[in-house]
Amino acid sequence: MDRSNRTSPPVGFILLGLSAHPKLEKTFFVLILLTYLVILLGNGVLILVTILDSRLHTPMYFFLGNLSFLDICYTTSSVPLILDSFLTPRKTISFSACFGQMFLSFAMGATECVLLGTMAFDRYVAICNPLRYPEVMSKAVYAPMAAGSWAAGSTSAMVQTSLAMQLPFCGDNVINHFTCEILAVLKLACADISINIISMAMANVIFLGIPVLFIFFSYVFIIATILKIPSGEGRKKAFSTCSAHLTIVVIFYGTILFMYGKPKSKDPLGADKQDLADKLTSLFYGVVTPMLNPIIYSLRNKDVKAAVRNLVTQKRFTW
Repeated sequence: MDRSNRTSPPVGFILLGLSAHPKLEKTFFVLILLTYLVILLGNGVLILVTILDSRLHTPMYFFLGNLSFLDICYTTSSVPLILDSFLTPRKTISFSACFGQMFLSFAMGATECVLLGTMAFDRYVAICNPLRYPEVMSKAVYAPMAAGSWAAGSTSAMVQTSLAMQLPFCGDNVINHFTCEILAVLKLACADISINIISMAMANVIFLGIPVLFIFFSYVFIIATILKIPSGEGRKKAFSTCSAHLTIVVIFYGTILFMYGKPKSKDPLGADKQDLADKLTSLFYGVVTPMLNPIIYSLRNKDVKAAVRNLVTQKRFTW
């Protein structure tokens, strides 16, 4: 069917979620709700300390504050919908709300890819060129870098969402997912989606491939520089400044590769199990990873731990 002869947009879509596994829904409702509260609390505290503590007014913590705000936005765009789907069998979502949620999720995911790359560059300059760090990573540089990450992610999301909205949808419009995940929605289109696939492939190269290569080569130089430091204490201190970022990068990109890189099962029974595994992996990517970010940074970073302690102490005296 040609795009110009498409049918009128559907009134809405039906989200299946875990409706085929009702016994899991109540358990996951509690787990996801608790995880979401931890995300709001952990990332909220990180944003607060990076703003209030003058010792954290550096490029690294500025990017960390952006990452925490991004994680709150990303989970808020999807978690309420996921929780509602656990309570409402075959949850219905309007056409506009579906694509609005798709835009926000895609924008936050693409922005995080670029932001992790800029954080790797920050660590590269700090360790490999420490004397030039204040000059290279001045506020006039790192603020536009963060703004550019948000602009790039939002632009990509706008392109992908606009292309998807132009497609005709036919049938019962049942999305076999918790949210309006773009690949799940494209499966419902009764038209050629080759343009969408090509566009997404280009976006994957720009927002996944290039940042991964950039991060990889940044850490090659970082590790080479750290190994040249004569003292063991110096090497340990240098590596501790980037270990939290490296851990988050491995979790973030590792989950994405697991989600989209594994082969699809052709056996119907195996496909059902894989379908459930895909949904649970998507939950991990969308909920658990944002929860781990503030935990990893607070556990591995003395400055953040000290700032949190000061914040708690100040609040205690205030009360």
